[in-house]
Amino acid sequence: MSNPKDVRYVVVDLLDDVTVEKRLLSEALLKRLAKLPAEDRARAQRLVMQTLRDMDRCDRMLGPFLRQRPAPRVLNILRLGVSEICNGGAAHGVVNACVEISKAQAETEHARGLVNAVLRKIDREKAKWDTLPIPRLPKWLRKPLLADYGKEAVAAMEAAQFAGAPVDLTAKGDAKALASTMKGELLPTGSVRLSDAGQITNLPGYTDGDWWVQDMAAALPAKVLAAQAGETVLDMCAAPGGKTMQLAAAGAKVTALDVSAGRMKRVEENLSRTKLSAELVISDALEYEGGPFDAILLDAPCTATGTIRRHPDLPYAKDGSEFPGLFELQEHMIDRALGLLKPGGRLIYCTCSLLIDEGEEQVRDALARHEGLSVELDTLRLPGVDADWIGPEGLRLFPHYMADQGGMDGFFITCLRRK
Repeated sequence: MSNPKDVRYVVVDLLDDVTVEKRLLSEALLKRLAKLPAEDRARAQRLVMQTLRDMDRCDRMLGPFLRQRPAPRVLNILRLGVSEICNGGAAHGVVNACVEISKAQAETEHARGLVNAVLRKIDREKAKWDTLPIPRLPKWLRKPLLADYGKEAVAAMEAAQFAGAPVDLTAKGDAKALASTMKGELLPTGSVRLSDAGQITNLPGYTDGDWWVQDMAAALPAKVLAAQAGETVLDMCAAPGGKTMQLAAAGAKVTALDVSAGRMKRVEENLSRTKLSAELVISDALEYEGGPFDAILLDAPCTATGTIRRHPDLPYAKDGSEFPGLFELQEHMIDRALGLLKPGGRLIYCTCSLLIDEGEEQVRDALARHEGLSVELDTLRLPGVDADWIGPEGLRLFPHYMADQGGMDGFFITCLRRK
């Protein structure tokens, strides 16, 4: 039987992993949730995601009741308690559980009285929760976004990220039929959106491989590539495999390349479930010697700043120090990809980033480095894509686009062709 106290203990461990150890939540979940039953895994994941999304508001609520900043684990116990209470959790049970967590370790046992007193005060003041401002992005990210897009756009992004994200599916076959089966919304771009998906593996069609989870924005690069039956296509950074499956479903001869054997295992599992095929290659993309290919899809390693609505840990697990190295890597990968194309071949370059350094600036630099290279904007004019989203260098998507329908991940997508 589920034990909420055990689940909350794991949630505090996860919060420590992200905020103290600076570990990505996706990595921490693999470690922490393995021994929990499915029901508790889902509950733990929901609680940690909600607390991370609420972090700024939690700290604002706690501020008046703390004379000094407590130890990191004590603070995370309090944050979890505040998030639960202010989102409608039964205060008595939440307070008792958080006190028990604080008593469980010598480093936090001394704070049990503080936890008890503060959370009881929070319960009396919880009406203030909805009057608090929407949490801001961290300064290391907010500053460059303000410089690129201005206050109004950044505030809209923050609102979209605080709202979280629905689940989007890509259909292996008929998207309209899938939307009907799932009682979901068929988006203009062809993705199927579920507002309350529940456990993904329990949804109809999962075991039969009729669909896969993929944000509507993440599904667009393969649509831009528009693979034709029999074309040779390289998915240059393939894991977890969503784009590989799209290309294979279109009838292309797909080579899926990724440097990580662990991540490639997921691609293999996804292809097996959907009964699609691709050649799997584990290699550093900068050293890969295959091809030449008719088309290449390069979803380059990036800051992932466009995915915060799905990954609220990113502002706390990262600090921006990796930016310069990623920008340089993207430049090298574009050059390598262009070298693997057939004459006249096309390269779809994309990143799930909000930074122009990982999008528009990369395109401008690539055009300067490579004679005869051009941007093909016509390929970006897809159903559901507003013409205003397309600039001289490519398609720029923001989390607040289609906000009334649940938004989308931030992305940059372009099509480059060598004459």
